Amino acid sequence: MNAADPAADRAEGPAACPVADHGVQRRSFLRGAGLGTALGAGALAGAFTAAGAMADDGAKPGPSGRTVPFHGPHQAGITTAQQGVASFVSFSVIAADRAGLQQLLSVLTDRVRFLTAGGPVPATDLASPPTDSATLGPVLPSDGLTVTVGLGASLFDQRFGLADRKPAKLVTMPAFPDDDLTGSTELHGDLSLQICADSRDTVMHALRDITRHTRGLMQPSWKVDGFKAAPRPTGTPRNQLGFRDGIANPNAGDGRTADALIWTHGGANGEPAWAEGGSYQVVRIIRMLVEFWDRVSLHEQEQMIGRRRDSGAPLDGTTESDQPNYQADQQGLVIPMTAHIRLANPRTPDSFDSQILRRSYNYERGLDLNGNLDIGLVFCCYQQDVERQFQAVQQRLAGEPLVDYISPTGGGYFFALPGVKGPNDTFGSALLA
Repeated sequence: MNAADPAADRAEGPAACPVADHGVQRRSFLRGAGLGTALGAGALAGAFTAAGAMADDGAKPGPSGRTVPFHGPHQAGITTAQQGVASFVSFSVIAADRAGLQQLLSVLTDRVRFLTAGGPVPATDLASPPTDSATLGPVLPSDGLTVTVGLGASLFDQRFGLADRKPAKLVTMPAFPDDDLTGSTELHGDLSLQICADSRDTVMHALRDITRHTRGLMQPSWKVDGFKAAPRPTGTPRNQLGFRDGIANPNAGDGRTADALIWTHGGANGEPAWAEGGSYQVVRIIRMLVEFWDRVSLHEQEQMIGRRRDSGAPLDGTTESDQPNYQADQQGLVIPMTAHIRLANPRTPDSFDSQILRRSYNYERGLDLNGNLDIGLVFCCYQQDVERQFQAVQQRLAGEPLVDYISPTGGGYFFALPGVKGPNDTFGSALLA
């Protein structure tokens, strides 16, 4: 997709069991599972939407040999071709004062610069603790590693004297009408790390290294891991509902599109000058209630999503790249007015500015206490203005039919810092100047 053409997207179940009955049974199931009754899909905010997909790098298990440049005006891991695995980790900053925060960001810079470049592990004498965990061997592979650092609204309190420097749209993520955040311990945070690589052990090694070197300055609060499914059989990978996910995204490689939709601009729209080149990150943990979804007819599933499950094509098209023609279907006779893709992006001139850059991953966390699968989507997106973009999409999706089959249970809003511009620069240098 390009800026001129904002294409974004994103039964009977058991016999004699209509959609409404599925909802009743689902809510009963959730009470038993301890998930509550106020569930939602709004947070999917594009879990099936977006426009012009990121390139698939074809990464294979083990060190891929790919090195992603660390220095630049923007952080890596935002418009970078999506790696195979990821961890999203939220931290509480426990540094005592502003000098401690500055130390934390300096140490983070040094570790991320070293880890993403790869290379020999520094030698250790026999009387000292090893300088590295050695889980990747004596030579670290770069393996497509990126570590993207974000700051939460809570960091801009009285502790570090940064209240007047907070990004204009950075707030604590609200609870949306269809969310199930009651009792969640996976919410918000002072600082976030999005760690992505082409191999699982590279991500694990990076997190272990960073937490070791920042002990006493920040403390992990919650963590969720994700993986990118392989295309099956071809095209865009599928999510845990069986539908192709993220068929398209704004063309992040086009500078004008990226400047309009992804990057913040210092001095514009109330943003502080130091925020130039940053981006707002939204992370949502969305459980998919597959025990109920798997009992819904294929026809009903496709009506809820607005796409064919096998090909990913919109219901009025033949291939996943086809754009739905809502103008020719103004009554919703082919693609229902309540279909996910239609609500998420109605493809009107006004909806271009609400596009988001999706960077989501599937997750699998085993079983809950009742033996039900805990699987779903780590929804992640980047945008210039979280209110104008993510929240606008969220509002359109509120109450969609899909809310009976997905449950947003955690996450947060963070501001991804501007990039580290050179070997003498650090994360947050302009913020703390």
